[in-house]
Amino acid sequence: MAQHDGDDDHRQIAALLDRYIDGARSGRSADMHELFHAQSTICGYVGPDLFAGPIRMFYDWHDGNGPATGIRVTDTRIDVEGSAASARIDIDDWTGHRFTDYFTLVRIDGTWRILGKVFHLHDG
Repeated sequence: MAQHDGDDDHRQIAALLDRYIDGARSGRSADMHELFHAQSTICGYVGPDLFAGPIRMFYDWHDGNGPATGIRVTDTRIDVEGSAASARIDIDDWTGHRFTDYFTLVRIDGTWRILGKVFHLHDG
């Protein structure tokens, strides 16, 4: 297995998260597909209802929700250990919603991919 520089891994994951936000702005889930592994999942609550399953659920929601032109990232945290990583982003104004997203990532063949997305939808 090739050695990777920790700073380079952080830069690559930060760039992936920037592309995720760009996909939110565009309103097209197709802009995000290559960021996620095919077996990725999503989980979180929308009000009292659990929203959990394959990442396709997120794609369908995003395509129906439309562009998030006012979206802003207020905080980003990235933690890397070898080929595994986690990331947290706090997001304001994803079409009026405020989220905290947690991602688990893995480096596959030298490329970081999201394996899971867990979110918190803030009240108000």
